[in-house]
Amino acid sequence: LAHKSHSDPTILRQILNNLISNAIKYSPDGGTILVQLNGDEEKVILQIIDQGIGIPQEDQAKLFESFSRASNVGIIPGTGLGLSIVKSCVDLHGGKIHLESEEGVGTTFTITLPKNLSESEDE
Repeated sequence: LAHKSHSDPTILRQILNNLISNAIKYSPDGGTILVQLNGDEEKVILQIIDQGIGIPQEDQAKLFESFSRASNVGIIPGTGLGLSIVKSCVDLHGGKIHLESEEGVGTTFTITLPKNLSESEDE
């Protein structure tokens, strides 16, 4: 099952849609959002970088839990489910997600996914 989910474009689309829509939602009008894709033979690295409101340090550890939202979102609507879904999708792909954020400066989400979960099967 993990091997199949690794190549599931629906799950990858879910990750991208959520992170990019969050970057848009929490950025000022006209703000810059950067999407970077890098990698090597073993992994793919995706970064979503925004210049939004940032996430307070004390909220960052719990942000991937269901129904968790940063304390500074104010009236910006949201359920607090998006990042927990992203984390589950990344986990299904055998990957890792990391966040760096500073309030008032912006946020960078870095996702690292293996290119091939079953390399031993290919040999």
